[in-house]
Amino acid sequence: MGIRGELFSTKFPSGKRTYFFNVKENRSGDIFLNIVESKRHDEESFERHSVIVFDEDIDQFEKELLRAIDFIKKKKQS
Repeated sequence: MGIRGELFSTKFPSGKRTYFFNVKENRSGDIFLNIVESKRHDEESFERHSVIVFDEDIDQFEKELLRAIDFIKKKKQS
């Protein structure tokens, strides 16, 4: 297990923001997805927002996320 229970981590920068997708395991062995948006607030600080999705909710979360993404893509095409 990695730092702070990290099993997997990936990120991508987008302008002033960076998005992180971290798969972690807590002390009880529960696996969860932690999505973090980090945005530069000024020269020395960052504003961070985090969403945690637990393993038992991941299938429904994926389904609804894909529905929202599909809607955005269709809206952009019209």
